[in-house]
Amino acid sequence: MVTTPSLTSVSDAQDLLAFIGAAPSPYLAVGESRRRLADAGFTALDLAEPWPDAPGRYLVARGGALVAWEVPDDAGPERRFRIVGAHTDSPNLRIKPNPDQARAGWQLLGVESYGGPLLASWLDRDLGLSGRVAVRGPNGPEARLFLADEPLLRVSELAIHLSEPPKTTLTLNVQQHLAPVWGLGELPGDFRAWLGEQVDAGAEDVLAWDAMTHVVEPSRRIGRNAELVAASRLDNQLTCYAAVAALLAATPADSPHTPVLVLFDHEEAGSQSDRGALSTLLPSVLERVVSSNGGSREDYWRALARTVVASGDTAHATHPNYPDRHEPQHLIAIDGGPVLKVNTSLRYATDSLGAAAFTLACEQAGVPMQRYVVRSDLPSGSTIGPMTAAQTGATTVDFGAPILSMHSSRELCAVVEPARYAAALAAFLAPGAE
Repeated sequence: MVTTPSLTSVSDAQDLLAFIGAAPSPYLAVGESRRRLADAGFTALDLAEPWPDAPGRYLVARGGALVAWEVPDDAGPERRFRIVGAHTDSPNLRIKPNPDQARAGWQLLGVESYGGPLLASWLDRDLGLSGRVAVRGPNGPEARLFLADEPLLRVSELAIHLSEPPKTTLTLNVQQHLAPVWGLGELPGDFRAWLGEQVDAGAEDVLAWDAMTHVVEPSRRIGRNAELVAASRLDNQLTCYAAVAALLAATPADSPHTPVLVLFDHEEAGSQSDRGALSTLLPSVLERVVSSNGGSREDYWRALARTVVASGDTAHATHPNYPDRHEPQHLIAIDGGPVLKVNTSLRYATDSLGAAAFTLACEQAGVPMQRYVVRSDLPSGSTIGPMTAAQTGATTVDFGAPILSMHSSRELCAVVEPARYAAALAAFLAPGAE
């Protein structure tokens, strides 16, 4: 399939690039999502404070996670939910608590591998830093975000002449081979002091950090006809972007559903955290939405029984150099539309009812849909769908946008897909008919 990007597709793709550029960390992905939602009239609520009982557009955030929803004027406690979920985190290299090192006249930083990155893709790239810092405040620790979107670090590969024997294949040890250089000197640098400068605090007041690397090369359109997007963190900020756009486009006044967006953190590390898909974040927010509209706990459980969740992540497009790694009856075109994911071992939560709901949403949006199944002799990945289904008891469907090079520091999608993706999710949040 060859698809010529439309003006709408190009506009959405450029907007996706802006979203990704503003969001090198989960915290900044939430910040960019909050900004876009606030511009559309969403009010931020505090999880620790009482919530209003009035209709409106609301959101709550916890670290690198966010939940947003809209309650129309005629809402009652009997309204069910339509939920689109995604995750804000991506594989990368993260800075250790005692990172400062010096070897052979080089200053280096100790890093850990987060979320199963394709390690070779991080070699010989200019890297920046971003994340969250906990600093000493007058009333206890304060969280401050930082972004150093400039070339600070580099993980250098060993020259082929120095390998023994000389070889073109690559073997990396995370502990030994991935420490990035960030300066020259016989003595280690002072990462804590540098970090304090980024958040306007003294080194002695920097108590802890969640600091991570990102590639500073900007995302861009590529290809003979500029029909592709090369970008960092398409897994899974492509879904975050489309889901935010879908919530802004959904019209709950014309639907019996309350549309909900949930962006979890820590999917790449298993989701077992205070803001992952295995947490109580989503169920607790949904129950409070029902109660703030005058509903009881019985109303909450009834709403969940009629709720459908669409769990969004990226999907594997068929790789032209490795077609044998794909199920031959389920080849996925990178410009073929959103991908429905199915796995009988429940690595994906999709069942026939969930599949039907997503199929109808794509039909309503007028976008093509593909169906993905992993080869029977290969293991399958997973995502937030099974966990969200288990936490809520709601019918759940897993889907994604097709990309190449998943978990690389630079991934690839088609220009036409962001607009299709957002349109399908908007239709899912506010279906025209059931």
